[in-house]
Amino acid sequence: MRLLVSACLLGVPCRYDGRAKPDGRVLALLARHECIPVCPEQLGGLPTPRPPAERRGGTVVTAEGADVTEQYRRGAEAALALARLYGCQAAVLKERSPSCGRGTIHDGGFSGGLTAGDGVTAELLESAGIPVYGESRAEELAADLSEK
Repeated sequence: MRLLVSACLLGVPCRYDGRAKPDGRVLALLARHECIPVCPEQLGGLPTPRPPAERRGGTVVTAEGADVTEQYRRGAEAALALARLYGCQAAVLKERSPSCGRGTIHDGGFSGGLTAGDGVTAELLESAGIPVYGESRAEELAADLSEK
């Protein structure tokens, strides 16, 4: 099965701080599934490293106040295009991210607080019928896939 996966979870140093966040649960998926790495922020034209950003309602802003919503939307569209091109049946994305977070994201106050919500890419993928899992649910996804 093909899965769209946040590149940072696979060890690619593409996060806002220039680092990776490799996750063993996600890396274990590589043994049985084809993983298509994606960094929506880079696909949307943002550099690495880049200023931290958080979602505030329908917008995404940096800690300095710059509106980067358009770059996040462009990146989400590119991620969806890749998922469709490769026939991805699900996505495993970085939790709490303003792009990739599913269910819980940072609250937009840059204080570490969290709120219910989805990142721009997670929201778009879900609306297109592609289920999105955070890295903490990678084992659940693996179990669901082994049943199919």
